[in-house]
Amino acid sequence: MMRRLRSNEDGQAIMLSVVFLVLLLGATALTIDVGAWYRAQRAAQGTADAAALAGAQALPNDTPTASTLAAQYATVNGGGVAPSDISFRSEWQPNDTVVVKVKRTTPSFFARLFSISSVDVSATAAARAGTPEAVRGVGPIVVNKLQTELSGPGCPCFHVETTLPLGKDGAPGAFGLVNLDPGSNNGVPNLAGWIQYGFDGYLPLGRYNSDPGAKFNSDNIISALNARLATELLLPVYDTLTGNGANAQYNVIGWVAFHLDSFDPGNGNNSSLTGYFTRVIWNGLQSTTNKHLPDFGVYSVSLVN
Repeated sequence: MMRRLRSNEDGQAIMLSVVFLVLLLGATALTIDVGAWYRAQRAAQGTADAAALAGAQALPNDTPTASTLAAQYATVNGGGVAPSDISFRSEWQPNDTVVVKVKRTTPSFFARLFSISSVDVSATAAARAGTPEAVRGVGPIVVNKLQTELSGPGCPCFHVETTLPLGKDGAPGAFGLVNLDPGSNNGVPNLAGWIQYGFDGYLPLGRYNSDPGAKFNSDNIISALNARLATELLLPVYDTLTGNGANAQYNVIGWVAFHLDSFDPGNGNNSSLTGYFTRVIWNGLQSTTNKHLPDFGVYSVSLVN
């Protein structure tokens, strides 16, 4: 009798062990596959984000190129984007936002034991090209918004050769050079460094003091301008100039990119830059509240909802 009971208990233990092992294997298999599906979804999201940012480089003016850029980036980073998966929407201006949807099928491994051969993952991202309210890499040379290529009929006008006069701007002691950082180097502006390398930090729109002691014919500024020939300078655009001397202030309302072809240092009071304005994508911060910033062809791109 005791042998029969012990035999039954042994059989039940074996059965329970088998059931437990099956459940353990199933849970392990599901965990492995769920992890793989999660990684696949994250990869799809990464592709969607990057493809949207790539496409936004051509916005808001060229949606065909934006579609091509987004599709090309997605193709070399795992695919899953059909032409119909790329669309555009108008948020702050027409066609300023590209939307990319990624759809992929991820195979299962252990989950096949439960008739789950694959799982579909998807991700969506939107990126907007917008006029920035703050930018990095600004040069300390201001441009009047009334410059013909910025304010003339049908303008801003790009790739039109022009000359920017950099003499007296209408306020005594103001020569078109601004101090982007009054606290740097004990208040002595690093104008040549900012021309050659751009200001190292985000600068917002607003008022900036003139630097009345600076002249374009100084050796360090001439050297910096020579280093920037055939490149784009990011320059502040102002609408008003008030005050005198060290108290003169330019009210910066936007940013413009100027391709520098040549310059004339003059005698410091009648200097000039020659080149043309151009559209650029620049490292900047878009406003979250102001949809009506002046548009001089400088855009930054960022992911949006």
